[in-house]
Amino acid sequence: MAFPANRLRRLRRTETLRSMVRETRLTPESFVYPLFVCPGSGIRKEVRSMPGVFNLSVDEAVKEAREVHALGVPSIILFGLPEHKDEAATGAWADDGIVQRAARAIKSEVRDLLIMGDVCLCEYMSHGHCGIVKSSPQSLGAAAAAPPATAEYEIVNDASLELLSRTAVSQTRAGVDIIAPSDMMDGRVGAIRKALDHAGYPNTPILAYAAKFASGFYGPFREAADSAPQFGDRRSYQMDPANFREAMREIELDVEEGADMIMVKPAMPYLDVIAAARERFDLPLAAYQVSGEYAMIEAAARNQWIDRERVMMESLVCIRRAGASMILTYYAKEAARLLA
Repeated sequence: MAFPANRLRRLRRTETLRSMVRETRLTPESFVYPLFVCPGSGIRKEVRSMPGVFNLSVDEAVKEAREVHALGVPSIILFGLPEHKDEAATGAWADDGIVQRAARAIKSEVRDLLIMGDVCLCEYMSHGHCGIVKSSPQSLGAAAAAPPATAEYEIVNDASLELLSRTAVSQTRAGVDIIAPSDMMDGRVGAIRKALDHAGYPNTPILAYAAKFASGFYGPFREAADSAPQFGDRRSYQMDPANFREAMREIELDVEEGADMIMVKPAMPYLDVIAAARERFDLPLAAYQVSGEYAMIEAAARNQWIDRERVMMESLVCIRRAGASMILTYYAKEAARLLA
């Protein structure tokens, strides 16, 4: 029946009514909190472009992990800032790498907290790319003078899989519970699955950054993780933001290779991709509310253009409503406090 018999505002009159009929609900259990771990001791350095987010030494990361767990957030994801970088990403897969040290320390103190390990090479490569770089003979000779032009280098796919696999095994050996490859090399989920199984870790799940777009929203993260490429960009391996159908193909291929969970990144600019992935695939689905999304809310709030708390929670509800069962967000702690 139409108006006046039907009045949808009847169920909006009070907060109790609105809460009772609410379709989408946030809980702390759906959050994953990112941590940036750096060398040293007693270090808690705020990221300039991400107020409230810090580079943390291992001891400070342990404190943060305790707080996250106490708030009911079940998981963190670790990103590492190594002491040294090279062209083989040694710090990513070394047993004494920064993420490996942090994982061991956190597991010894907060055993029930799930640790995700971001498996990528960009933070550990001297050139900042997510795979091995192969240069042309011409650019090799001129490397000291200037960075190579786009036509003079290639991010080598298959050779990079070996380093990614080593990283996954090394992180798992250190206590990481969930391996999360974010590099967007073709075939990396299958290679990592094979390496984990061969190393005796068949029960370690893989959360694939399955549809990771070449987005302008990653800028602040690259400051936080010191991972900006020294030349070129990542468009030859991360996805074109214009391509929806290709995103479905990327997800499907990762599932076929053995992904246990899938992710769309960024989150809010790609809610249509999240919704379609939820409709099409039956795996647990994550979305990453990335650094640029966070930084925009923070900047607008500091200028008093928006209600920070309200927009923060609304953004998380929208991502959840689109279909994400897990949200990687720098707001995990604050949102958990509000929900409590």
